Amino acid sequence: MAYLFTSESVSEGHPDKIADQISDALIDNFLAFDPDSKVACETLVTTGQVILAGEVKSKTYLDVQQIARDVIKKIGYTKSEYMFDANSCGVLSAIHEQSQDINQGVDRKTKEEQGAGDQGMMFGYATNETEEYMPLALNLSHKLLQELAALRRENKEITYLRPDAKSQVTLEYDDNNKPVRIDAIVISTQHDDFADEAAMLAKIEKDIKEILVPRVIKNNPQYAHLFNDKINYHINPTGKFVIGGPHGDAGLTGRKIIVDTYGGKGAHGGGAFSGKDPSKVDRSAAYATRHIAKNLVAAGVADEILVQVSYAIGVAKPMGIYINTYGTAKVKLNDGEIAKKVEQIFDMRPYFIEQRLKLRNPIYSETAAYGHMGRKPETVTKVFSAPNGEEKTLEVELFTWEKLDYVDKVKEAFGL
Repeated sequence: MAYLFTSESVSEGHPDKIADQISDALIDNFLAFDPDSKVACETLVTTGQVILAGEVKSKTYLDVQQIARDVIKKIGYTKSEYMFDANSCGVLSAIHEQSQDINQGVDRKTKEEQGAGDQGMMFGYATNETEEYMPLALNLSHKLLQELAALRRENKEITYLRPDAKSQVTLEYDDNNKPVRIDAIVISTQHDDFADEAAMLAKIEKDIKEILVPRVIKNNPQYAHLFNDKINYHINPTGKFVIGGPHGDAGLTGRKIIVDTYGGKGAHGGGAFSGKDPSKVDRSAAYATRHIAKNLVAAGVADEILVQVSYAIGVAKPMGIYINTYGTAKVKLNDGEIAKKVEQIFDMRPYFIEQRLKLRNPIYSETAAYGHMGRKPETVTKVFSAPNGEEKTLEVELFTWEKLDYVDKVKEAFGL
């Protein structure tokens, strides 16, 4: 039976995403100067104020206030009328040393037996409905906001945009579980004040439909057939959206976990990612299960796959691995038998996840907006500066969990 499915995204200027980006910038700086750093860092942003809290075990010292200001500036909060400005906001740090009780469960005599940094279950998901092996509604929601942010920074075709924004896309699926058209698009974007509110709303709606949407279609021609003249648009549906960012709503690290993952498709274990070093399996095992799911789908094991792994704090070996192919498996094995083969191919102990995906590198700032999954793996050069004048230039691989580097191993194991 045909059905509708909806996913949302938020921009890098959304208060919760500001918090995520600050937390992950701290992670990157700690790992750049001390790859063995253990960090769990939370951020709160509100009107004119940033509060940093959490636990750290590291050999390095950082100017955390300056790191926070640099992130805020890069996002675009640089004007006093936003009531949240990189240069003038207060930054309070309440970061302290990590609990030894937790650390003793993670650090072991041999690195291979490193325990999980917490208990919990993590999920990875992949579907072949997009070339990124991601759910399409989320993919489109991200792309709308990425293009909107590009238009804001260019400041040419649309000159009134402010950093805060949200999107939502509703797709219609057919009886064969295939997306056939976009049913609705919601865009709420912060903007400068207009003298005439009616003219303002008309201008914003016209620019979204005639500038933003055609740009998304042009840059993503594979989705052009989904756009149609019957799409139900809701552009700034509450009307005026001048007050936004941390002045409009407080922001906290880890409050956009569905935007970060699969837009409501598949499943989520509940743990946030940003602000956590890779010893926290909330983050590293979620990346590892995505890596598994994507490589299995790309290898042709199934059209759609959900992978679950679970841990006990301080224990290296997972409690178990679960696979759900939603009845789309292309191999003559049940989901339990597929899970056993997966366990043989991928070592899911925390140390081996860190090594396989190169997670002890400063690669996390790029994950903190527009999703941790479905992104393009690439190698970049990053420069970090410490308060003592030390500078580190590092070449790092981003989004290693998106690489299709295990497809051949999977095919061999499953006889494909």
